[in-house]
Amino acid sequence: MTDRWALATAEDGGVEIAPLGADGLPAGAVRWEADLAEAVRGRPEVARWVWRSTAEVYPRLLAAGVRVERCYDIEDAETLLLGHAGRYGEPRSAAAALARLRGGPVPPDPPLRSAEPGSQSSLFEPQAVHLPLADLLEVYTDQQRRQDTTAHPDRMRLLITAESAGMLVAAEMNRAGLPWSADVHRQVLHEMLGERYAGGGEPRRLAELADEVSAAFGRRVRPDLPADVVKAFAQAGIKVTSTRRWEIESIDHPAVKPLIEYKKLYRIWVAHGWSWLQDWVREGRFRPEFLCHGTVTGRWVTNGGGALQIPKVIRRAVVADPGWRLVVADADQMEPRVLAAISRDPGLMEVAGRETDLYQSVSDRAFSGDRAQAKLAVLGAVYGQTSGDGLKNLAALRRRFPKAVAYVDDAARAGEEGRLVRTWLGRTCPPAAGAGEDASEEAGIPQEDARETPSDDGWVPGYASRNARARGRFARNFVVQGSAADWTLLLLAALRQTCADMAAELVFFQHDEVIVHCPEEETERVVAAIREAAELAARLTFGQTPVRFPFSTSVVECYADAK
Repeated sequence: MTDRWALATAEDGGVEIAPLGADGLPAGAVRWEADLAEAVRGRPEVARWVWRSTAEVYPRLLAAGVRVERCYDIEDAETLLLGHAGRYGEPRSAAAALARLRGGPVPPDPPLRSAEPGSQSSLFEPQAVHLPLADLLEVYTDQQRRQDTTAHPDRMRLLITAESAGMLVAAEMNRAGLPWSADVHRQVLHEMLGERYAGGGEPRRLAELADEVSAAFGRRVRPDLPADVVKAFAQAGIKVTSTRRWEIESIDHPAVKPLIEYKKLYRIWVAHGWSWLQDWVREGRFRPEFLCHGTVTGRWVTNGGGALQIPKVIRRAVVADPGWRLVVADADQMEPRVLAAISRDPGLMEVAGRETDLYQSVSDRAFSGDRAQAKLAVLGAVYGQTSGDGLKNLAALRRRFPKAVAYVDDAARAGEEGRLVRTWLGRTCPPAAGAGEDASEEAGIPQEDARETPSDDGWVPGYASRNARARGRFARNFVVQGSAADWTLLLLAALRQTCADMAAELVFFQHDEVIVHCPEEETERVVAAIREAAELAARLTFGQTPVRFPFSTSVVECYADAK
């Protein structure tokens, strides 16, 4: 008996299902079931489901109370395989893959929809094309063949498995939601912004600060309009090019202090004010749409709600349910540890395997105990600060850890030359193409997500890289950040598996931080599960190395209290 089955949904809500053999072909009769949830629920022995899109299928299963152990997401795999072939950005749908396979015209992917507050519908399903099971399996079989032709087939298979697991995690997180106290949120807003005025105008504190700014300039100035503020400074004899804090905070003028305070509070009001609370928090949960692999490097984004940019003061509203706790785990010094693992630099691996602080250990070896300088050097090597003091620091780092620095140097050189650059598992940085086009549109990322993407991970083809050197800097970073994203996918998959027999639920993830919501009596098990998942993910991703991936873990009732 096989433990792997395939399913294909139909427009009428029914589903075709069949067991699969080792060759990816049906190992038994294709069956028709009228209800997707009942078809899956009735086969608990199935270890892995092969389907077109997790975003289409899994939310429907979760809504019916059905959880699956594993899956293979055909459209997600198509994205990775296209990228590996240097064809990133081509249509990724199963229908497009089938058309390519048969030599027919390739249909474009359906446009991504914008997030709707409170919606639990799927991000990728505005115009889904339902393929018969036979067609879907034709694509699946071809993907198995293509995986065997990649640079490292075993790693690519692991990456596709990890990505598919990440899609399950994202759907479950979307379903669970992040615990959120609307009462605490309103209290925070009242403390910071004062009373709300009727008609949606600025709250009291913002209005007061706007009056202070205007009084300082001697005329009415709109602090929410940068052009108006720049003009007011010019009339005061002060030349500024923007109202960014770093540019204006050193200016000796009475408008500066209230202006900086206004800008800080204005961002809170616009991004996480009363309107946001009304739109995005329902029944004690904030439910953004987490999107696995939302950027080229594999880092996650969210479609709507700004979940990856929750200010610390607003985190006071993230409160565990009564009798429950939040286990907040933050990976320590993840990028340099990943660099040690992928470069196989003996010295850096030895340092990254110690119980002590990594940057301090690097500083003891190469920077006479100056931890701050060591940190700048390591991050400079990863992010491409190769001029001025960065060049001097890099030279010192190269003497002590030559293989590590050579690894990112080689990636940068390949990027500058327009060659494909890959993570440890095979996620591929696209070749330079389409200069001048909009980054988020070309990458297939909703505009909301583009705003939430961290500044060090926002490059996609034709955007940040307008010249070879810029692309080289990104490629240098890509091999580290992308490999870190690969590792975190396996971490999440392992943690999800461990938590399956507990009440604990994964509720939040961003880059190097994960939050588990669990009953108080499960906290010790969850903390241990995170540690064990990190160790397992490291072995699966990088093989046997001495590199450790520790977490700083806090067990708290409120997210803002996490260290």
